[in-house]
Amino acid sequence: MSTTKLSVKVVPGASRTEIAGWLGESLKIRVAAPPEGGKANQAVLAVLAEALSLQLSQMEIISGQSQPRKVIAIEGLESDELEKCLPEKGQ
Repeated sequence: MSTTKLSVKVVPGASRTEIAGWLGESLKIRVAAPPEGGKANQAVLAVLAEALSLQLSQMEIISGQSQPRKVIAIEGLESDELEKCLPEKGQ
């Protein structure tokens, strides 16, 4: 099974939770959850799981646990499949 790495920029404490598009090579995700006790991290994984039709157990934050920029490992999804499920770059 393949693992794809996704770079994300998280904006915690936003007015709503959403995938906001691309910021360079990173996917920008806004989450309403605060950046405390791992709440924002869980919200990021949940919004990605929903967008990609995956289980939370298929994703793991592998770097940036306490930083706005994170790298998420996603199991069972090739990078080309990932790009089809997310907004196009440049939008």
